Amino acid sequence: MTSPDFDSWGRVQRRNRAVAHPSDFRRGVAGGFLPFGNGRSYGDSCHNDQGRLFAMRPGAAISAFDPETGVLTADAGVLLSEILALVMPHGFFLEVTPGTAQVTLGGAIANDVHGKNHHRRGTFGGSVVCFTLLGSDGGNRLCSPESNTDLFEATIGGMGLTGIIEQASIRLMRVPSANVRQTAVRFSDIDGYFDAIDAIDAKHEYSVAWIDQLARGGNLGRGVLMAGDHADDGGAAKPPSAPRLAVPFSPPVNMLNRLTLKAFNALYYGRAPSQPVTGIVPWSSYFHPLDAITGWNRLYGPRGLFQHQSVYPADRARETTIALIECAQKHGAASFLTVLKRFGETRSPGLMSFPRPGFTLTLDFANSGDRTLRMLDALDEIVIAAGGALNPYKDQRMSPAMFEASFPQWREMEAMRDPALVSDFWRRTAMVLNQELQPQRHAASA
Repeated sequence: MTSPDFDSWGRVQRRNRAVAHPSDFRRGVAGGFLPFGNGRSYGDSCHNDQGRLFAMRPGAAISAFDPETGVLTADAGVLLSEILALVMPHGFFLEVTPGTAQVTLGGAIANDVHGKNHHRRGTFGGSVVCFTLLGSDGGNRLCSPESNTDLFEATIGGMGLTGIIEQASIRLMRVPSANVRQTAVRFSDIDGYFDAIDAIDAKHEYSVAWIDQLARGGNLGRGVLMAGDHADDGGAAKPPSAPRLAVPFSPPVNMLNRLTLKAFNALYYGRAPSQPVTGIVPWSSYFHPLDAITGWNRLYGPRGLFQHQSVYPADRARETTIALIECAQKHGAASFLTVLKRFGETRSPGLMSFPRPGFTLTLDFANSGDRTLRMLDALDEIVIAAGGALNPYKDQRMSPAMFEASFPQWREMEAMRDPALVSDFWRRTAMVLNQELQPQRHAASA
């Protein structure tokens, strides 16, 4: 059967995709498979257009939660929002939460998601206690730091390619309130951010900066820094609710263009406080503000969007951030969501985890065809020159060479990949690299 709903969040490649049942995987039905969560990956790491997808959401449920230890066990298809709804009344919160709660538990593990507190707690993979993994050989393996360790590490950040995560147990953290005591302040240029961030991160659990990507000259890199901590006096937090707004269809043109974003950026920056202002904000608006709008990605128009997220070393962060912003400006591109934050020293257990010490800049661009692709290639060159890497979980166009430069350990991942599982991303990066290595191996053995 096919479904029109199995698209990535970027919506660049839209088509019906064949769907299978996990029982086919167990029976060894021919053809490549891939588990599919809730479609919040931006690129083609959740696409398998030459094979079939396993829908992980239907029937997924939380099976256990211990309010004494803070350990929760759930099926891979359970959403993080469903986990939060259960645990917040007991005084718990996710140790690491990404920018949306509409991510499945399995997807959070497979993409080793990070949040606004990487400098304190690392990635989501650090919260994983164990999981059960179904292989195409019919084996059902319990994976943890002590059991099937290699498979455990390859699965965290492994993009769903090592097996089907059936159920997982994660550790939650106790908080006085899910709501956040936020300190917000604007900075007039990129130096304002980097001059402040060391002290901010030393003091606060969370920090993130919005950047006005269109600002130029002496205001280049201006933005708003939002630091936060779970509030001792935050009170009872409202459970996750249905979105208040919706974009029911894709407009015929990109609504988030230079004209509209210039006006929005000026308004947002202008309304931000020039001196630090502290107050309590709802957890949902601090962590997941765009979850309040169903289908906000449709605003980029019928051709979809590309997200470019990179990480680069701290000692080159100022000049690299400036270079990336200026590169996008030179190409005439406008980014709606431009986010800058620090990655800390905590190493993920995941073999292929994207975060590493330094700073990460995220840029979103409407798809304008070849012009956008040329700009993204130019951004890649800046990242590689700085000794950085590109996020594969949000990509749908990086070259095999860029992937190898970002993840030289891809060969270890390929060795751990279940032979029945593959994605469009893996086909166009790792499998191309693998084919290029074959002549070299034959020549060496001759």
